[in-house]
Amino acid sequence: MKSNIFDKLVSFLQNLEQQKIFYTLAHHRDQAIMITVAVPGERWEIEFLSDGSVEVEKFISNGEIAGEESLNELFARYSEQEDIAVQSSQGTEIATVRR
Repeated sequence: MKSNIFDKLVSFLQNLEQQKIFYTLAHHRDQAIMITVAVPGERWEIEFLSDGSVEVEKFISNGEIAGEESLNELFARYSEQEDIAVQSSQGTEIATVRR
C-alpha cells in the first residue's frame, strides 16, 4: 500500500476514534481495506485502495422497523435449498425455509 493512502487511512481512523464513531476493519477484496461505519439508521462502507483512491457506499434506512416475521424474507431470498426451521429467541418455530 502506498504510504500516502496509508497515511490517509490512519488519519481517517483517528478521526473516527476522536469523534467516537463505531467502526470495524475488514479485507474483502485484493488491494483494499474496508472500514464499515455504523451510525443510527445508516451503514457506510469505506474502502481505501492501494492505488490511492477511496470508495464510499452508503446504506440508509427508510425508517421502517419490521417485526420478527420479516426474517422469513431473509431466508427465502438468500438461502440454498434445504429444509430448516427458524426459531425465535423463545424457542417457538417462526418459519420453515427450504434451502
